[in-house]
Amino acid sequence: MAKVLITGASGFIAKHIVRELLDAGHSVCASIRSGKRKAELEALFPDAALEFAMLDLTKDEGWDGALGGVDVLMHTASPFPNGVPNDPLEIIRPAVDGTLRALKAATAAGVSRVILTSSCAAIYKDSSKPPMQRSTVANWTDADASYVTAYEASKTLAERAAWDYAAEHGLRLTTINPGAVFGPAMDPHYGTSLELVGQILNGDFPMLPNINMPVVDVRDVARMHVGALENDETVGERFAANAGALTMVELASALKQQFPDRKISTRQAPDLVLKLVGKFDKTVGQVVGNLGRNSDVEASNAERVMGFTYIPSTDALLAAAEYVVANPA
Repeated sequence: MAKVLITGASGFIAKHIVRELLDAGHSVCASIRSGKRKAELEALFPDAALEFAMLDLTKDEGWDGALGGVDVLMHTASPFPNGVPNDPLEIIRPAVDGTLRALKAATAAGVSRVILTSSCAAIYKDSSKPPMQRSTVANWTDADASYVTAYEASKTLAERAAWDYAAEHGLRLTTINPGAVFGPAMDPHYGTSLELVGQILNGDFPMLPNINMPVVDVRDVARMHVGALENDETVGERFAANAGALTMVELASALKQQFPDRKISTRQAPDLVLKLVGKFDKTVGQVVGNLGRNSDVEASNAERVMGFTYIPSTDALLAAAEYVVANPA
């Protein structure tokens, strides 16, 4: 069994990874940024002998000591914007620098096995392929393209930096690249994807953009991280985590069928209207970059190498919705 340092351990995905690690018999050192986050994890895992490390992606303090005696680094921490940043570097710099800070600390501590949580966002906007062509893990988002958001650029540049560093320093790296992550939360402190589900359920969107997104259940993402740890065939590979893409209209239609009493819109917004509004609204402007693009990513290598079957996309969505409805913000 391995001792694993998991960064960003209080995150939506990371909490599920911690549970999978503990259930598999591994020991966990959880990286957190505050006592509040420590309390969240202690409440979820009251009987577990969790270790904790106070670490910050933007600061050097504590990293070397935290990795002492660790066998595997799982780096899940990365900034996610609440809105559209005025300067993309507000997101890009801490994502890239934080990843390199974690990897350098691993090298200094003699930790050679690293599993990095990246994103399908680092894959599906490759300008070298036709926009509507489905992507594969061989594709890379063009971080400099005008239609790429700051978040997408941050995930791309951070993952590229990790692969470059791993090649130079002999790290045994695997990346897991989830799409939109649904499924049940373990507590009310969940991420943006479940907030999107809540917004659709509340009827916050009178019309929906003509875009699609790769979808995966958080429980599968967690299993993939632990599966990578336990399978040396995953070293040096990228694994898209995607049970299948859904359009926004398909998302809303599935929710409307499950919750018929809610005022959920399934109307599709004309592309031209979104493009016009996007000139004045930064949030809508980010959506415009996905119009006319297929964000689906081929993901069978995870099933082939790690030997599991995905929870269907719609099931993941409805599990998220059931949690959000039962636990209103």
